[in-house]
Amino acid sequence: MAKVSEIYAVMCRIAPPELQTGFDNAGFLVGHAEREVDTVLLSLDITPAVIDEAEELGAGLIVSHHPVIFHPLRSVTADGEGALVLRLAEKGIAAICMHTNLDIAEGGVNDVLIRLLGGEPEGALDDDGCGRVGHLPEPLPMAEFLRRCKETLKVNALRYVDGGKSVSRLAVMGGSGGDAFRDALRLGCDTYVTADVKYHQFLDASALGLNLIDADHFCTENPVMSVVLEKLRAAFPAERFVLSARHRQTVSVF
Repeated sequence: MAKVSEIYAVMCRIAPPELQTGFDNAGFLVGHAEREVDTVLLSLDITPAVIDEAEELGAGLIVSHHPVIFHPLRSVTADGEGALVLRLAEKGIAAICMHTNLDIAEGGVNDVLIRLLGGEPEGALDDDGCGRVGHLPEPLPMAEFLRRCKETLKVNALRYVDGGKSVSRLAVMGGSGGDAFRDALRLGCDTYVTADVKYHQFLDASALGLNLIDADHFCTENPVMSVVLEKLRAAFPAERFVLSARHRQTVSVF
């Protein structure tokens, strides 16, 4: 069986912690580094349902994107903000969480996202590197590109404004990237795919002629977890790595 520390070492090669932005809390966050595990669960988030799933699978480690400890905890109690941390500790389940470092890393969230949508990454979108820009091989009508986004990312609905252009030079940022739409314009992009876009950002993008697409936070980030899973399987062929079947797109549409 592999030690948690050995799996963490591989995750640090996939997404070096030093790449994380200043506000972040990525890394090995819960558990014993020298504990051996034979089953690892991968999930974008650590939720109560994901912890239940890990327990049912006999997983001694969860590897996630979003940190289970994201701000200073003042207490760890069953009915407080540290409830998930307490459950993990009580169940003996370790947690490795790679967040903005996985966004920025080569082959991480944003490289996976732009390639899924048909582009090839050419550079970073913003100064932190939390996005990518690139070209499609051939321009696509906006309607066809919207269908590609919905089908490829398995999102139940898209929010968007049509800037009146076909899709050729593409920018992406998995997760909350609405603030970077002006970076997409500055770099000559006609289309920007991200999530958690605000009303005024849609309004400004429309006026400036940018196709702006909100393809859901979960759906723009979750594809990287399958890529991470395959990298871990290659590094530890004797261990079992499982992608969460419980954690799905959080937002429903009526």
